Amino acid sequence: MEISETNTATITSQSSSSSSPPQSVVISPCAACKILRRRCVEKCVLAPYFPPNDPLKFTTAHRVFGASNMIKFLQELPEPQRADAVSSMVYEAKARLRDPVYGCAGAICQLQKQVSELQEQLAKAQAEIINMQSQNANLMALICMEMTQSSPSMPSNDHQSFDDFNSSPHSYQSNTSFLDENNLGVLWEPLWT
Repeated sequence: MEISETNTATITSQSSSSSSPPQSVVISPCAACKILRRRCVEKCVLAPYFPPNDPLKFTTAHRVFGASNMIKFLQELPEPQRADAVSSMVYEAKARLRDPVYGCAGAICQLQKQVSELQEQLAKAQAEIINMQSQNANLMALICMEMTQSSPSMPSNDHQSFDDFNSSPHSYQSNTSFLDENNLGVLWEPLWT
């Protein structure tokens, strides 16, 4: 199958015995030419980027930029950059139709504002974490000081037990000997007064 440059496909017969003329199948014009009601020429600049099955894509871009401006813009660009340019024009046109005053700039500004708000929330959360870690360290230091003041003759084994608690306090939640009711009042009393 060969495709000629006038947007028609020519199907040639492979049999050598018949010499019938080639059959032509007409391919529909691009969405741009369809909407503009003009003949799709052989080197239509818009044809590769606005297929006939997606007319809304061209209609959106046409309403904002105009067909002649899009054609001029695409002709000035090298071939590899044209697809990206069409994609950008369609995106900008959709944004401009949604927000006629700011267009893409409004969406970008809104996203930047959202990013700064989230960064602010993150900074507050990190500050709270540091504050809680500091409070935890202060609390552990107070508990350690209280334990050493309340029982100066504490064996080194109990001091080792406190160091174990400081490194993993969850393992001592079920251990009632560490926080029995008699010692609990002595440990916490200076914290509340």
